[in-house]
Amino acid sequence: MIKTIHAIEGLSQWVGKAFGWCILILTLSVSYEVFVRYVLNSPTVWAFDVMVQMYGALFLMSGAYALAQDAHVRGDVLYRLFPVRWQARVDFLLYIIFFFPGMIALFWYGWEIASDSWRYKEVSWNSPARIQIYFFKTLIPVAGALLMLQGLAEMARCWIAMRDGRWPERIDDVKETEDMLMDMGPEAYNETASGAGEGRK
Repeated sequence: MIKTIHAIEGLSQWVGKAFGWCILILTLSVSYEVFVRYVLNSPTVWAFDVMVQMYGALFLMSGAYALAQDAHVRGDVLYRLFPVRWQARVDFLLYIIFFFPGMIALFWYGWEIASDSWRYKEVSWNSPARIQIYFFKTLIPVAGALLMLQGLAEMARCWIAMRDGRWPERIDDVKETEDMLMDMGPEAYNETASGAGEGRK
């Protein structure tokens, strides 16, 4: 079961990192538009649509990656005080009650939206460029499918935690600096914090 969970996590990570390049395209589009608009006084008709689609693609396709990294915001004021088995039970129940109905709706209605968009070759009405957006709308059901797949991996992770009383390891990836320092121990954290304080002096 662990191999299957890690395979799904690996797919979610790969997709998230691939679509992370949208940030570069988005940044270059914004920079180009600012330059030609305010320096050359020649604004484009396409940059706004590119920016919207790049941000939307990044937002949609990074959801499964964030879930695989346990990076979504969690209101854990009480949750963190529970034993691991109870944490897993709570998560398992919430996936069934809230997560999967929402993701099924995202996939189902996203499929309808994308199908309609492809049928009449929908274009953007936000700018004179009339950029085609049916490719972009295809990402809605794809994102729903990836989130459901990752959700199944998370439920399997909950099942293991309920059985064994400990959470299975996740595939290593980038971490926040604070998390890395906490993993290194309090001595390393205090040393780094004091070093930063000295640097500010």
